[in-house]
This record gives sequence, C-alpha cells and structure tokens, in this order.
Amino acid sequence: MRTLAFIALAGAVLGSPVPALAQAAPSDAAPLPRREGLSMEMPTLSEDAALQAAVASTSRPEADRARDGERHPFETLTFWGLQPGLTVVEIEPGRAGWWRNILEPYAAATGGRYVPVNRPTEGMGVADGSADMVVVARAFHNWSRDGRVEPYLAAFFQALKPGGVLAVEQHRAAEGLNVTETAPNGYVPESWVIHAARRAGFELEARSELNANPKDDRDHPFGVWSLKPTRTSERDGRALTPDERTALDAIGESDRMTLRFRKPYAAD
Repeated sequence: MRTLAFIALAGAVLGSPVPALAQAAPSDAAPLPRREGLSMEMPTLSEDAALQAAVASTSRPEADRARDGERHPFETLTFWGLQPGLTVVEIEPGRAGWWRNILEPYAAATGGRYVPVNRPTEGMGVADGSADMVVVARAFHNWSRDGRVEPYLAAFFQALKPGGVLAVEQHRAAEGLNVTETAPNGYVPESWVIHAARRAGFELEARSELNANPKDDRDHPFGVWSLKPTRTSERDGRALTPDERTALDAIGESDRMTLRFRKPYAAD
C-alpha cells in the first residue's frame, strides 16, 4: 500500500511560561522543536474516500485544482487531523474559497459542519467549546499589522472544545526578522506565530515542511503577491520585465509553515 510521508515535528510546551507577545520571539522563550529528524507517516488516499472525493471533485474550480500540487490539500488536511463528522470553522475563507471548496462538501458528505467566519471577535458561529477545528490560512501577516492577533487567537481558543485543533498555514519569513518589517510583504516568522499561539493557551503539537518551498527567498518586488497565484506584475510605477516575471513564476507558491496546535484537554 502506497504511503505518503513528510517531515513533521511533534511540539510540546516546554518548561518556562510563554513570555508576552512581542514583534520578534524573545530570547527566553521556550525552545522550538527542531524541524528535521522525525518522519510522520500519512494515511493512503483510500483511507478517507470522502476527503479524496472532495479534493478530486470537478465541482471545484479548475484553477483551484491546478494548485493542488503546490498546496497539498489532502496531505495538509490529514496532517491537521481532519476526520468525518467534525465541526470545522474556517477564518476568512475569502471570495475564492480555496479551502472552503473542499471543507464544505466534505463536511456535508460526512455529517460534519463547516462554518465560515470573517470577524471572529464578533462571533465564531459556534457555541463556546464546541468546534473541533479552526483553520487559518495565510492571514497572520494581515492581523499582525493592526492588533488582531491576540483577540483572534483568544476567540479561537474559546470556540474550540478541549482537545480541539488550531490549523495554520502561513507564508514564512526568515527567523530573526521583525514581524513589523516582514508582514507588509506577506510573511511572518514561524517562531512568532508559535509563541503567539502559546501565549493564547495553545500547545504546539506538530509542525511540517509539507508546504515548504526552498526556492522562495522572500525577496520579491511586490512581496509574496509577486508569486503565484496573485502574480502582481506592476505597482506604483514599477513593472516587471518578462524575464523577472518568468523567474518569479518558476519559484511557484510561497514558502509556508504548516502547524498544528491543540487546545489542552484540561483547559477550562
């Protein structure tokens, strides 16, 4: 039986309490688990036929399905722990609804519930302590710029049941940089996201390089939006040359962290 495998690292809350959220991870923060070294086996595609069908469905836009090779939807959702019958809240699914076009029909087919939420502090669409999973894709760079990270994470924590999962996919900046400098380009350091979630009460359970892209050096004329799928090619009087456009397209989509946090089972 063919098995999909990728690198994932189990993370535990270690030792000292998490310090106050800062723009860069403070030096006395609990150490992060190493990325390399632990292989985590994934189930074969046939082990969740409903998810396989949702991903392969021709009802998904063709442009969505064309991105599967770079976004790895089946593997990513399996890494996050998606199962039949769960209540899944997606934060800011966007007009295109890339994840929604998989999660919503999957929930309908398996007796689960899909809840899209655009303004978490105004309501999470579920009763407190009832959500099984909260999905956040490519949003922390926006929230970091206007003070939304802490209140949003608090809302996620309140909505999740004990043992519930916070699933994160996010454009990843190089470590050691200040988020105020990287976020306008669409990237944030992985350690910054981890420490923000820990401060909100979450435990880092695993991190994966499934959506890593070493070709992305993060140095692009129009930030992450220079890359696929947005492919911004002109702004503020600056236009890419054909060679620049070709080089950026060759990179593919961004380098991304893929994280799984859990609300502690003993959480009130």
